[in-house]
Order: sequence, then structure tokens, then C-alpha cells
Amino acid sequence: MEIFGVRIISLVLFLMLTRNLSCNAFGGSMKDEEALKEGQNDMENSVSNYGEMRGVKDDDDWKMVQKKGNQFVVNDKPFYVNGFNTYWLMVFAADESTRGKVTEVFKQASSVGMTVCRTWAFNDGQWRALQKSPSVYDEEVFKALDFVVSEAKKYKIRLILSLSNNWEAYGGKAQYVKWGNAAGLNLTSDDDFFSHPTLRSYYKAHTVLNRVNTFTNITYKEDPTIFAWELMNEPRCTSDPTGDKLQDWIQEMAFQVKKIDPKHMVEVGLEGFYGPSTPQRTQFNPNTYATQVGTDFIRNHLALGVDFASVHIYADSWISQQIADSHLSFIKSWMEAHIEDAEKYLGMPVVFAEFGVSSKDPGYNSSYRDTVISSVYNTILNSTKKGGSGAGSLLWQFFPDGTDNMDDGYAIVLSKSPSTSNIIQLQSSRLALFNSVCNTKCSWGCKKKKLLNNILYHDEL
Repeated sequence: MEIFGVRIISLVLFLMLTRNLSCNAFGGSMKDEEALKEGQNDMENSVSNYGEMRGVKDDDDWKMVQKKGNQFVVNDKPFYVNGFNTYWLMVFAADESTRGKVTEVFKQASSVGMTVCRTWAFNDGQWRALQKSPSVYDEEVFKALDFVVSEAKKYKIRLILSLSNNWEAYGGKAQYVKWGNAAGLNLTSDDDFFSHPTLRSYYKAHTVLNRVNTFTNITYKEDPTIFAWELMNEPRCTSDPTGDKLQDWIQEMAFQVKKIDPKHMVEVGLEGFYGPSTPQRTQFNPNTYATQVGTDFIRNHLALGVDFASVHIYADSWISQQIADSHLSFIKSWMEAHIEDAEKYLGMPVVFAEFGVSSKDPGYNSSYRDTVISSVYNTILNSTKKGGSGAGSLLWQFFPDGTDNMDDGYAIVLSKSPSTSNIIQLQSSRLALFNSVCNTKCSWGCKKKKLLNNILYHDEL
């Protein structure tokens, strides 16, 4: 889009102008000036090729994303994330009449610089089920997931693949309980999913990690296209507010996934609610009920094998459906609290893996949605410029044209939302520039970073 070309040109001009500034403008010495010139040269080289800035390189450079302290890294360079959710990709890919929409999603997301997509790698016992019964799969649906992974790689988009659902959509833990009862178990609660040994064995036998992709011939656990495995979408265990039952499940399943696939990162899929282990932090929860759902943000993420933290943001679901400015203050404090905890107590990155505003909310308008998205993005940037744990965010959710029937109210369609598209693209360009210029050897104290911050957060950009 032309507006992005203007931004890049403006950035180059700004860089050229900074060459003529004295080092005193940055309050530095002659050594500082040399470092700043080096940084300018590096940035100009990066800006000259936006594709490379975004990480669109040859396959030989398509490496695994890893965690290093509170950062994600690829080839020893930071990898800050601007991404999205499109949960239904596998189901659409299973039908030739809708498979093209999968390609459209990745093509459009790539056009605005997004680099990570979170999607479902499960559909249990439902229409177009991947897993028809425990460890019994529909090969055609598995091939559809293969297509999703291969198509993501074409557009240099990495995938967070979720392995199960807390909710009944696409089967979820309720389907595992149905399978258990069909096998003769006497199960009375969906939360038995977390504790009954037979249901645990069903989950552990889910074979996605060892799948060989029929399009690429690469085993999933060897494929750098996969950013991370997610244990479950929004796990809750309301039958045990102490959190012990869910904690035990997380510990066992994180270990299980890591045993099968030690190369990829693992995250839990939590919404981020604080629990009994940190009563001093429950003040940040959106409501009192959040402390009673069996999750515990800090304790859950300390489980061995968990590489980064996940948090969701839904002020319109958790506080009030009516649009209000108080939602914005909640979003900021919610994010800052989790970034702080990820830095102080967890020593890991945190990704805000779902956030958005529903068009069904009373008082909704697109300007307010843009304000919410900008607020999330700015909080990420404030962490980025300090080398903090705020590692990125994923919009809920990103749709191509012609998929209105899947819209839950949160869908963002670029062709219908030019202002939102511009905000997404600007965030992508800022993070891509940062990823390209700095590397971990910078140790966050280099003089390049000083110049970079002047550029990344310059209002006119």
C-alpha cells in the first residue's frame, strides 16, 4: 500500500538528516557518535529491503524461533511479534471450495507485515473432525492442516498451533469426557479432562507433533514454520479454585510435549488471571470471578517446559459489554502488570495472544476499536524500547473478504477497515525495523538502540 511506501521514504529521509546532527544532540561522546553512525548504516541497509526486514529470506535462513531470556530470537536477532488469530484455517482447507481463503488470509496478513498466526490444530468429534475418536484421525482433514502449515511458510508466517479447547467449540474437553463415558468411565464433570488418567492418556496420544507434512515432507516437530505449541485454548478448571488440578495437568502435558519435541517452544494458552499463589496481584483481575476459575498466571507459567507466557484481553467480556473509556485504562494496567511479572518472576517473554473489540458491543464504532488496538500496540512498544518482556500481540481475529458467516463480531477485514490496516502496518514496520537492526549482542545498552528509539517512536512515523 502506498502509505507504507511513504513511511519508508520518510524514514530514509529522517536517517539522512540525522547524519548531519552533532553527537551532542544525543548527549553522547565521540565513541557514541561512531556507534550512532554504525547504527544509521545498519538501519539504512535494512530499510533498503523491507522484505528482509520482515524476515522474508531464503529457506536456508528459515530457522526456529527460540527463547533467550525475556526475548524471542531468530538467528540471534530479536523477534518481536505482530500477529493475528484465524482459528478456522484447517476446516476451510479441508474443502476445496473454501481452501483459497486460507491463502488469502496469509497473503493479506503478510501484506501488512504480520509474522505470526495462531490457529487450531484440533477438531475433536465434530463436523470435519481431525480426531474422530481417540487417536483415530481423518486423513483428509490432516492433509488440510498440512496445507495450512505449508501455505503459511510460503508467506513467511509462523504458526502457534493450539492442541485442544477448554470450550465446546471444535469438541474441547467436553468431547474427551464424552469419549471417556462411551468407553465405560463414570465421568460427571468436563473438568475430569484434567484429572482422569484415561482422558490424560487420550490427550497425550494426540499425534500432531509427529505428523509428516504431505506437502513439504517435513515432520511438524522439525518445521521452523511452527512458532510454538499451545497446550489448550483458555484452560479453566472451575471445579478446583485452588488451581492444583490444572497446575498438575500443565506440568504433565508441558513435559510430554517437550519430551516429544524439544526444539519448539511451548505455551499454556491462559487468559492471564491471577490466582491464589499471588493474592497481591488479584487486584489487576477484571472481576472477582476471575480468581475462581482454577488458573494462576504466575504459578502456571513456572511449570517446567513452559517457554513463554500468554495473556488475553477482553474488557468487553470481562468488565462490561458497553464500550467505555474505563476499558482503556484496564487494558493498560492489565498489560503492564503481566509484563512486569514476566520480567521479575518468570524471566520469559509474554505474548498478548488474543485481543479485540466486538462490533456487537453497545456503543461500538471503528474509531474506538482503532484506539484499543493502538493502546495495545503502544504498550508493547514501550516494553520493546526498554528491552522488556512484552514480546508481541495477536489480534482476534483476522478475516479475508467473503467469510462473514464466521464473524463473531471481532473480525477485521482489511478492505473494509483502511484505518485499522494502517495501524497494523505501522506496528509491523516498527517491530520489523527493530528486529532487523538490533541483535542480542547489543545487550540493550548499545548506542544503536538510542538512535533507534528516536526513530521508532517519532510521532510523525
